[in-house]
Amino acid sequence: MNELKITLTCADYPRVQLLATGAVRPAGIALEMVLGRNGSWTDRAEMLRRAVQDPAVQGGEFSMAQYLYRIDRGDRGLVGLPAFPLRNFVARDLYINPTGRIRQGSDLNGARIGMYAWGASGSIWYRHFLRFIGVDPAGVQWVIGNPDTAWSTGTAAALPAHVQAAPDGRSLSDLLLAGEIDAMYSPPRPRHYHPTTGPIARLFPDFRIIEQEYFRQTGIFPPQHLIVLHRAAWEANPWIAGAITDAFAAANAAFTAAQRGFPYSTPWEEAELEMTTALMGEDFHPQGLEANRAQIDAFCAEAHRLGLTQRRVAVEEYFADYLAG
Repeated sequence: MNELKITLTCADYPRVQLLATGAVRPAGIALEMVLGRNGSWTDRAEMLRRAVQDPAVQGGEFSMAQYLYRIDRGDRGLVGLPAFPLRNFVARDLYINPTGRIRQGSDLNGARIGMYAWGASGSIWYRHFLRFIGVDPAGVQWVIGNPDTAWSTGTAAALPAHVQAAPDGRSLSDLLLAGEIDAMYSPPRPRHYHPTTGPIARLFPDFRIIEQEYFRQTGIFPPQHLIVLHRAAWEANPWIAGAITDAFAAANAAFTAAQRGFPYSTPWEEAELEMTTALMGEDFHPQGLEANRAQIDAFCAEAHRLGLTQRRVAVEEYFADYLAG
């Protein structure tokens, strides 16, 4: 039987490389993965854009938040799969000026905090983490801008009335170094970051400690992106949703096995893996719906609490098409 050709876009995460090489293949599908290069943030953004806008592909990696907003407004143009190529804890993304007033998490109450986007997946988890450390996001003065490059309000998405945009021509790093904001969230490390000499440093230098405690108390390893299919591709062959999800799970499992078999990519990776599995279990980067149900529910609940959705979207609605197939 001829295999169905499907093309998906994705960043070049190690966990998806076996799908790209064909070492792991979804049943009945000739899968082509179009990947970013060299861990490029710019490439990743392009892969996310192409996943939903490029008619030459059938889907790919997409923002969990942007998919949620589509579901909230009744847009079913995409079909979300419980395959999660990107997860990330977020305490590591919180930066301060070491000469400023922020010394501990509680100091962030009422602070001015910069953030790269108001409604991105990561920024939803940022505020979930703030609640975890006892900081009310509603009491924070938020400033939205680019971490390192000059900001232009002319290209900014609409912001709520109580949220400011960074001034034109200035980055969040500029504002942090000038003392005009107290802290900033940034997924990539800011250019001026240095772990010991600054002038930008992490609020939580040993972020593993608080991220591990976050997991102990919440059970969440924050998923941020999922795989989506164009509705037309799914409607023509609904079975591909399960086949592709299973393939991402198989590639993830194979990567994990290789990591454990040859833990040499960093000198102490074996110790890190032992510590991680002792806390989080053997499958610490889970795929599939049931293993992620509580985390997706927490994500949807936080988005609604922040006013980003009109209603609290249930997990069954978020993955309604996948479940129907």
